[in-house]
Amino acid sequence: MKKVLFVCSQNRLRSPTAEQVFSTRRDLEVASAGTNHDADVPLTSELVAWADLIFVMEREHRNKLQRRFGKHLKSARLVCLDIPDDYDFMDPVLVRLLESKVTRHLP
Repeated sequence: MKKVLFVCSQNRLRSPTAEQVFSTRRDLEVASAGTNHDADVPLTSELVAWADLIFVMEREHRNKLQRRFGKHLKSARLVCLDIPDDYDFMDPVLVRLLESKVTRHLP
């Protein structure tokens, strides 16, 4: 089972939407977190070390993750989705974007 982590800033809209969208797949174990210290679920070294595949929503998230948790990345693959913070939780447009951008990187 592949462990997939979705990361945005606050863990309130984009990454929780992605977690929910992909949580029904039997071949994936999914989680989400935010890079900001006041995120609903703050990103931790344990989460980074746990993941096989990490999707960040923006380059800024990738840079923060690499800077703060680079030594915990191990062999995790890091993918930037380039999805701006323009959507509400479970926005149908965001769901379609996630499905099209994430699926191509999954087994």
